[in-house]
Amino acid sequence: MQTTVITTDARAVIKLEGRFDFNSHREFRECVDGVLQQGAIREVVVDLGGVDYLDSSALGMLLMLRDKARGCNKEVSLSNCRGAVKQVLDIANFGKLFAIS
Repeated sequence: MQTTVITTDARAVIKLEGRFDFNSHREFRECVDGVLQQGAIREVVVDLGGVDYLDSSALGMLLMLRDKARGCNKEVSLSNCRGAVKQVLDIANFGKLFAIS
């Protein structure tokens, strides 16, 4: 998986590409920690448009992000969810936990 962070004003977009699974844990955690340490950031958007696969460990990583962000008074949302990725998020009821677009 590849991660790219785009920061504008108080918003950071974490763009993910490829397979989002357990093997991505370290890279995702390092990316999240870097974003959350930026005091000016108030909103974190995870762009899943380039993700072609995600598993239960990816869901856990998204929950970890949400919990860490709450501790820093930051909002988290998911964007560009489609296909199999959207289906997994729907089955896991992530629409109740995240703003999803």
